[in-house]
Amino acid sequence: MSGELTALHRLLEGLAVAPACLVVVESTQGSVPREPGAWMAVFGATGPVIGTIGGGHLEWQAIADARDWLAVAPVDDPGSATRLVRHALGPSLGQCCGGVVQVRLERVTAADVPALRQRLAPRRQPLALFGGGHVGHALARVLAPLPFALHWIDSRDGVFPAEVPPDVLCEHSEPVQGAVPTLAAGSAVLVMSFSHAEDLDIVAACLQRRRMQGDLPFIGMIGSRTKWATFRRRLAERGFSDAELAGVTCPIGLPGITGKAPEVIAVAVAAQLLLQVAEPG
Repeated sequence: MSGELTALHRLLEGLAVAPACLVVVESTQGSVPREPGAWMAVFGATGPVIGTIGGGHLEWQAIADARDWLAVAPVDDPGSATRLVRHALGPSLGQCCGGVVQVRLERVTAADVPALRQRLAPRRQPLALFGGGHVGHALARVLAPLPFALHWIDSRDGVFPAEVPPDVLCEHSEPVQGAVPTLAAGSAVLVMSFSHAEDLDIVAACLQRRRMQGDLPFIGMIGSRTKWATFRRRLAERGFSDAELAGVTCPIGLPGITGKAPEVIAVAVAAQLLLQVAEPG
């Protein structure tokens, strides 16, 4: 569960009677700051605001609308529980996006927390990360707020940090490629183990699963073009075709980002994944 959703639930559960206002992007037309489903929660006239629907004048006006509506909407009237507001960003708000956003204002209380957990939980792309080295740790930190469900795998004991986000699954697997058959369907895979031998076995297992099930949309491996040329030859010797090998990305990361620091590599790889496999959160 995202940090914003966790904060929303804690604040709602701390309310006695007074509701908060959930503001959700209901629909959009043209160029707009956020996609349908984006949300924020407004807690009274002076309370906190959790989440965002894109910032700028749109968000400022939506917060004002939410606070005005909370002040006048009867708490005991079911018919006043929701309200739709349409914003033309150019004419009415002076934003140069020029699109139209319709937001839904919804009164919510602690009683709505279970339903909100289901409704607002972001869609997450399953991602298997093989390797708990410096880049693996940096990548896990970068991915934490992004729409990925991380399955982190290594053959060594004691490589994972003491604390990881609650949605991260850490697995010790020996041999490490033994985890490949159990990956969630549709997983993207990143290979960056501590040894080239492990990397080779992991990629081979992923290609075999892709051959049999076709459900790994992205297989990427850290390394140079020279490393991939060697791996390509060895994988061909194991019986994989040119077409199958063309489905492996190595080196990984957005082209043009040349820094070698773990954090730089992590950002480049995360951006590549967002472009290729991740759905909006």
